[in-house]
Amino acid sequence: MAQLVLQQPGEICTKTDEGEHLLLKPEDDTELQGVLSWFSGQPVGDLYTEAIRNAIDYVLDGGRTGRFDLMSSDVHPGERASVGAKLEYEVLRIFDLPKTKPLDTLIASSPVDIKATVGSNWAIPTEAQCQLCICTQIQLKNNRHRSWLVRTHRSWLYRGKGNKDGKRGLAVHARDHWSVPLYDWTSLPVNPLRFLTEEQAAQVLAKKPGQVKRLLMMFRFLEGRVIPRNVILTVGAGNDDPMRRARQARDAAAQEGLTVLCGDWVESRDAAAARGISLRAGEWIALPHTDNGEGVNASD
Repeated sequence: MAQLVLQQPGEICTKTDEGEHLLLKPEDDTELQGVLSWFSGQPVGDLYTEAIRNAIDYVLDGGRTGRFDLMSSDVHPGERASVGAKLEYEVLRIFDLPKTKPLDTLIASSPVDIKATVGSNWAIPTEAQCQLCICTQIQLKNNRHRSWLVRTHRSWLYRGKGNKDGKRGLAVHARDHWSVPLYDWTSLPVNPLRFLTEEQAAQVLAKKPGQVKRLLMMFRFLEGRVIPRNVILTVGAGNDDPMRRARQARDAAAQEGLTVLCGDWVESRDAAAARGISLRAGEWIALPHTDNGEGVNASD
C-alpha cells in the first residue's frame, strides 16, 4: 500500500463532495458516542459470535455440500470473502436493526456501515468514507474475532486509486488510535468436525454406510464435545431427515455405553446440567453412561 502520513484530529479532512470538515477524536464525535451508548449493556461480543457463526455456516452450506472448514482447499477464496456480506444481514437480524440506504443501517439515528474481513483490512466504499463504520476482523486460523467503531475519514484511508469501485483500506494507525473497540478478541467456536482426524472425517462423511452408522461413529469420535445441529446436517448432507437419523443413532449409542443428549429435550438439558454442561436447543452431546450404568431416556 502507498505510504500514508495521517492528518491528526483537529485538522481538516480531505475535501469531500460535502465540503471540508474537522477530524474529530472519538470522544468528541457525538454521533459515534451515540452509537456506542446504543450498544452499551448488550453482550456485543457474544451476539457477534452468533452472527459470524451463522454467516460461516451459510457460506459453507454443509447440509448440501458436506463442507465444515472455511479454510479448506475446497472453499473458494471468493466464498471466504463473502462471509462479510452475509455477516451484515446476520448483524441486522440479531441486533434487530433496519436495513437502510445509503449505508447499511441506522443506529441511534446515525447512518452506520457494517464491514468485515477475514484478512487484515477492510474495503471502505466511497459512500462510507467519512461515515461511521463497524469494522470486524475475523481470524479463521486463530478462531477469534474483534470489532471496532470508527469514523472512516478519507484522510485516514490509504491513498491511491483504490480498487475499481473506489474502495480504500483503513490505515492501521487510525484503527489503533482513533477508533473505539466494540469488544476485544472473542473466541469463535470451532466446528467439532475439525477435531476429527483425516481418517475419521473420511469415515463420518463417506457416502456409505448409512447415516445412522456414520452419526454413531461421529458421536463416538466426538464424545464429550457439544455438537450443533448444523453438524448433524453436514454429516447427513444430501440425505433425507438427518435429525431423525440422529435420534436413531442415539438409541444405537445407548447399546455401546454412550448417553446421547439433545438440548431439544428437557430431560437431556437437565442431565447435561447435572454434569456441568450447558446444552442449548439444537445441540447434542455424547457422554459415557453414569457410574451406575444408567443412561437418560428422552422422548422424541
